[in-house]
Order: sequence, then structure tokens, then C-alpha cells
Amino acid sequence: MDRKIEKKTWNSKRILTIAGITGIILLVGGSIYFTSGKSKLDVDTERITISTITKGPFQEFIPVNGVVMPLTTIYLDATEGGVVEEKFVEDGATLKKGDPILKLSNTDLELNLANQETAVYAEQTQMQISHNNAQQNTITKLNTMADVENAYKEAERVYKLDKHLYDQKAIGLQQYQSDKNMYDYQVNRYKLARQILVQDTALVKQQASQSQEQYAHMKTTLELMRKKVASLVLRANVDGQLTSMDAEVGQNKKQGEHLGQIDVQSGFKARVDIDEHYLSRIYTGLKGDFQFADKTYNLVIKKVFTQVTAGRFQVDMQFVGAVPKGIRKGQTLQVRLALSEERTAILVPKGGFFQQTGGNWIFKVSEDGKRAYKVDIQLGLTSPDYYVVNQGLNPGDKVITSSYETYGDIQELILKK
Repeated sequence: MDRKIEKKTWNSKRILTIAGITGIILLVGGSIYFTSGKSKLDVDTERITISTITKGPFQEFIPVNGVVMPLTTIYLDATEGGVVEEKFVEDGATLKKGDPILKLSNTDLELNLANQETAVYAEQTQMQISHNNAQQNTITKLNTMADVENAYKEAERVYKLDKHLYDQKAIGLQQYQSDKNMYDYQVNRYKLARQILVQDTALVKQQASQSQEQYAHMKTTLELMRKKVASLVLRANVDGQLTSMDAEVGQNKKQGEHLGQIDVQSGFKARVDIDEHYLSRIYTGLKGDFQFADKTYNLVIKKVFTQVTAGRFQVDMQFVGAVPKGIRKGQTLQVRLALSEERTAILVPKGGFFQQTGGNWIFKVSEDGKRAYKVDIQLGLTSPDYYVVNQGLNPGDKVITSSYETYGDIQELILKK
């Protein structure tokens, strides 16, 4: 009699298959779990910098270098070209206004002066001759006028007398008409002589005026030539110290060439170099300060030079209040130039973290101090020491501000002491 054999549900082959599938699922699931979750890294706290977020006064400023310069500098240039004939002082000398510095020689200029002087003297002589001739001519015309006037008066007298006699029938028409014609002739002659004398007087005045104007112009030209020759002797136009002298005996200096400068000893200023990135934010009135001999001194921008050279532009800053004792021309000052007014802000100290995060996130330390995790932040203005926190952190929070270069994509740090 046949017997029904029941099939085994859990045979070894099936069990092994199910176990293999389960293992694969667990492996894949674990992989997904560990890769999708937060990756962690143990960090020694002695190798990192933990900073505390604070709330306090903040002022945006940039560190810049300034060079001490005299408050006023007068540049000495060659007004006229020439060869350096003599030096009266050396570089560094203290001068008074009017002191001679050096002498240039210019033969052409000196010859032009001599020619101009000769021309002026010749014009003066010619004016004297013309004046004498005009006077003589006027005297001649006046004598002629006197003769004409006398003849006119005599003809007038005879005419009036003959007219009376003719009216009385004492003389004939022939005599009367002859004397009347002579009178009319002398009248016309007298009028013409007066007109000539008036015109001659006006012409003499005009010629004299023109001669005076020409002579005055020539004298002005002569004075200008004398000033040019006088400028061959370079003199100090203010009290001060001669610096940057660039002239030696025998050198040929062109017109307009720089010869040196005079530093007026009335005070100092600082010439400051600034990166062109800040050009739009720099204006007169901005303030700065620097440390000198353990004291803080203040400066203010008085002039901005907007020309950019090699990526930088310059400003002149003057001292506010006392000028440091012992400061010298050419000294370099480390100036903190303020770009904003002081205000209260939430601050995070600067550190290497910014290079990897760009200021978009930071590792914030947990309250128990055992771990640190990423938080999104937003940073604003900056100073050499701090960033302003606009969003994401509060005063009292602790953050890691050292470099994140070795952290890669780590999401959480386990802090070990």
C-alpha cells in the first residue's frame, strides 16, 4: 500500500538561499544607512581653535601702510635750461627764503638779453630824436601860423578901412575889390594854417603815444628776459630743508627738469597706499589711527589721489591733535583706516575656517562640548580680527574657527580631550 510522503518546507538549500538574500539586504541597507547618515570624525581639541561668539563694538577698518612726509613740499624745476655752473649748497641744507642753491649757464639766453637791452636803448634814442624833430616841426608851424595870422589881421584891417572909404566914395571900385580879394585870400590861408596846425598836433600826439606803447612793450620784454636770466640762479622760495637734490657741476639740465625739492618744516603728513578695491569707499574725512611709542595717534584723510597705479591709489592723511615726538620723514606707519562708524554687532573671530566655507557655514560646538556639527550662517562686514555675524549664531555660542582643510565632507566632529 502506497504511503504519501510530505514535502519538507524548510530544506537546507532554501534556508541558505534565504540567508544569502537576507545578508545582501542587510549589507545594502547598512551601506545606505551609513552613507546617507551623518559622517563623523574624532578630533583632538588641542589641535583646533574653539572661539566664543561675542557681542560688542565693531568698526570696519583695513590695515594700510603710510609713509611720513612733510606737510608741504615745494618742487624745484629748471625754469630755463642750461649747464650747472656752480652749486652753493648741498642736499640736506637748511635754507631761508631767497638763499641761492645753484647757478645755470645759458649763453643763448644771456645773448638774447644783451640784444634786447640794445634794442631798448636804441628805441629810447629814436624816441628822443623823434620828439626833438616833432618839437622843431611844431615850432616851424607855429611861426608860420603867426605870419599867416598877422597877414590875415592886416588884410582884415585894410579891407574894413577900404570898405568904409568905398562906401563914402573916397576910393574907386578897383582899389576896393583888390583889397577885398587879398582879405578873402588871407582868410582862407588862415583857416588852412589852423587846420594844418590842429592836424599836426594830433599826429604828433598819436606818434608819441605809439612810440610810448612800443617802448613800454620793449621794456616789458626786457624785464621778462632779465627774469629769465635771473632764474638761472635757482633760489629757495620758502624756508625749509633742501632734499632730493639732483644736480652736479657740468650737467646739462633741460627746461622744466626736476632739480630737487624743499620740505617746509611746518609739520608732517602720511602718504597712504590703498588697494583699488576700496576706491569707491574712500573720501576726505575718513579717520584712522596708528601706534607709535606705545601711544595711539589719530589721522584724517585730507586728499584723495584717484589715479590707480599697479592696483593701488594714494591718499594724504594729516595728524589730528598732537604729532608724535621723534617722528621722521620716510618712516613707515601701520595705519588702521576706518571704513565705518563704530556700532554694536555679533562677532566671530577670524580663522582658517573661512577658506573652506566661504562664510556660509561653520562647526558649532554642542552645549556639552563633546561634539560639533554644521550650521548655516551668514557673515557681513569684516575687520582684521572679526567677521560680523548677520545670521545663524548668537552671543555665547562656541564655534570652531581653525582650518577645516582635512575635514572633507565630514558632517559631525567628535571632540576628544
